[in-house]
Amino acid sequence: MELLTKLEEMVLIAVLRLKDKAYGISVYKYIVDITGKAVSVSSVYFPLERLVRKGYLHTSMGAPTSKRGGMSKRFYRLTKAGINALQENRSLHETAWKGVSDILNSTEEV
Repeated sequence: MELLTKLEEMVLIAVLRLKDKAYGISVYKYIVDITGKAVSVSSVYFPLERLVRKGYLHTSMGAPTSKRGGMSKRFYRLTKAGINALQENRSLHETAWKGVSDILNSTEEV
C-alpha cells in the first residue's frame, strides 16, 4: 500500500464529493473552503497530475466554452484504484488514532 499525502487525500475527497463538477479550480476552491487556508492553485494541480499518473484519477475534457475563450475544462473522476487508496488511507488513520482520545483525555501527562 502506498500512503497518500494529506493533500493527495484531500484532492481525492474533493473529486469524490464534487462528482461531475470536479475540475482543477473547483477542487482548489473545495480544499480552500474546508481547510480555511489559502493555498496556491498550483499546489492543487501538481497532486491532481500525480494522482492521474498513479491511476487514482481519470480525466476527460469538457466541451469548449466561450466563457473560457474557447478552452475546455479538464474534469477528474476517481478510479477504482483511487477509491481503494482512500479506503486504505482512512483505515490506516483510524488504526493510528484508535485509543488516542483516551490518552489525550486522561489526567496524566503524555
